[in-house]
Amino acid sequence: MMKQDLHIKTRDGVAKAGLFRSAKVSSAKAGVILYQDAFGPRPALDLMAERLAGEGYAVLVPDLFYRNAPYGPFDAKTAFVEERTRAPLMALVTGTTQEMTISDSAAFVDALAGEGVTGPIGTVGYCMGGARALNAAATYPDRIKAAASFHGGNLASDAADSPHRKAASIKARVYVGMAGVDRSFPPEQSTKLAEALRTAGVDHLLENYAGMAHGWCVPDHSVYDEGGAERHWKRLTALFAETLT
Repeated sequence: MMKQDLHIKTRDGVAKAGLFRSAKVSSAKAGVILYQDAFGPRPALDLMAERLAGEGYAVLVPDLFYRNAPYGPFDAKTAFVEERTRAPLMALVTGTTQEMTISDSAAFVDALAGEGVTGPIGTVGYCMGGARALNAAATYPDRIKAAASFHGGNLASDAADSPHRKAASIKARVYVGMAGVDRSFPPEQSTKLAEALRTAGVDHLLENYAGMAHGWCVPDHSVYDEGGAERHWKRLTALFAETLT
């Protein structure tokens, strides 16, 4: 596996990113943007990107918190439990708005093109990245052909930047994997999101991972579940295999 460190010029500065490719498929034309969870880019996300790259994609993992660098690092098992890390972490999460990431995503798409990735793009996000993956698909519909969210929060909230409000702009196929019980995405929001996608005619699937807790997909998370994570990989790779051609 090959990792290339990129520095991507955005409207607000320079975002660091890792670009992962398989040594066997170094000229991949299809790309994936992996939107981080609340703990930022780190070895656990690198491992996930490498696994996706092994499927034949060029996988970009950008730092969404670059405006406030340097920060962390954060331990996903304890960062929200320990007071000394909870406050700065929450400041990063709340201070990095959807609109910021939507703007940044234009640069992310351009960065992939600059590296020879001129084919279709898929997005996948975890936790705070879930909404960003869907919003990117709504904003750049001509390039993004598939969008997935796993344990994403506030996908159909009252906020003006909630992804469900942009459903009519999505041309991509959408997959949403929900934790069995998740305060950040309660049943009333899943119902609202499904209705918005259905009304907009979006090809979509919302799936409940019963028994899984928020964060179950990411290997360094305290609630990581191997069986549930493998099920997520099966769904994600199938989605991209069927759309990024």
